[in-house]
Amino acid sequence: MFLIAIGNYTELLQDEAEKNFWNTKQEEIRTAVRKWLWDEEKCKYRPHIYLNGSPFPADLDEDAIHYHGGSAIAILAGLNTPEEVIEIYRQQEKNRIAAGAQTIGLTVYPPYPAGTFRNEGMSPYSYQNGGDWTWFGARMISALIRYGYYEEAYTSLQPMLQRVIDNNGFYEWWTPAGEPSGSGMFRGSAGVLWSACGELREAAGK
Repeated sequence: MFLIAIGNYTELLQDEAEKNFWNTKQEEIRTAVRKWLWDEEKCKYRPHIYLNGSPFPADLDEDAIHYHGGSAIAILAGLNTPEEVIEIYRQQEKNRIAAGAQTIGLTVYPPYPAGTFRNEGMSPYSYQNGGDWTWFGARMISALIRYGYYEEAYTSLQPMLQRVIDNNGFYEWWTPAGEPSGSGMFRGSAGVLWSACGELREAAGK
């Protein structure tokens, strides 16, 4: 998100020296992300790198967890090739099927095991621990559209829209079974859906 913000900021700049500074900083961060956080072998992002050891039990392989939302944002920041984008999507779709979820908007998969977090609301497939968020899922739709994967975008967008209609609300997040949770007027969800619909219509028009 910082890389995206830098890009938006430099578009407003008139001062060439400041623009060059931020363009250089953006490239440095981009290079570091690819070096340290992108796992080329698994074609996915590493969840975290800890400087003083992981806070989680030794038997928890955090690198096996796929962060759907973070991956979508990384793609929108221009960090991935078209080939990587479609592979990330295929992994997300496999995760969706394995979780029995309605959409690719899972925050993470697999979720962190029960008891990992002190907050009981962060049990598996709850809230940010594997809940299904249109807030993230629709951003992946935008990412697919940007790279020309229109059929995948259209197919993945449909269940997000259908559950809004069926439940008459833009809910914060959903259980894998499709039960709505949180606010029914989550404007973040409405906003990303609106954007994805507009982008898909624009692509269809071309």
